[in-house]
Amino acid sequence: MQSGKAVWPWVLGVVVVGGAGTWLFRDQLQGLADGVSVPVQSTPTSAGAVPKPVAVEEPAPPPIRHPLDAEAAADPALPKLADSDAVAWSALSELFQGEGALTALLRDHLIQRLVTQVDNLDKASVPPTALAARPLPGSLQVEQGEGGERIAAANAARYAPYVQAFTAIDPAAAAVTYKRFYPLIQQAYVDLGKPDGYFNDRLVSVIDHLLDTPELAQAPLVERDERGRYRFVDATLQSRSIGQKALLRMDAAQARAVKQQLRAIRAAITHG
Repeated sequence: MQSGKAVWPWVLGVVVVGGAGTWLFRDQLQGLADGVSVPVQSTPTSAGAVPKPVAVEEPAPPPIRHPLDAEAAADPALPKLADSDAVAWSALSELFQGEGALTALLRDHLIQRLVTQVDNLDKASVPPTALAARPLPGSLQVEQGEGGERIAAANAARYAPYVQAFTAIDPAAAAVTYKRFYPLIQQAYVDLGKPDGYFNDRLVSVIDHLLDTPELAQAPLVERDERGRYRFVDATLQSRSIGQKALLRMDAAQARAVKQQLRAIRAAITHG
């Protein structure tokens, strides 16, 4: 658990552009894009005969569970994905009623970064290239408590402006913006090496994963590792995903507010 890492940009990504694949880091992610190899028949053949490849039936793409009426909502004037940074940033600024809550986000390759980050939120750890934002200022605040050091109540102040901005968004308006940009979002997801994947299904799955974050009776115990970074003492908490750890670092009221908003956004992107 790194004390300086931002816990909030992932929420910004879940909300608006819904994102997860990134053009900028395609080289690092290229291993995910390998296709299915076709085995070659290995039975003996007559001299000079060319063995014929065995036809292999490709598996059917998984069924779409949460289809969007994205074609009707999409903006025909959208630029190409590679040229979408300015218009995507403008749309985010409108949803968040200003750029104050967006200062941590990296503005270049915005949709691609957000798609990549969301796709990594249910992983136990992610490379820095999968993050869409800069670290938040300051460091994790701890205090001595029963049994050792715990995340301090004062730590919630670091997240407060982002929680407030996130929970103030109109979920219906966020869904409209998401559907408008969905063709670019889906393209970014395919570019991640998910040619048969449907990003809205992935987003709903990630939201459900975040909603499964346990609610603790008190702030969790933490300790420093050999590199001086804080980690949860409870091994079951430490083994959880980067997204769930972000919620666990908030105070209880903040985590509940975020979950409530995530449920509202989930409803908005799964019903029409």
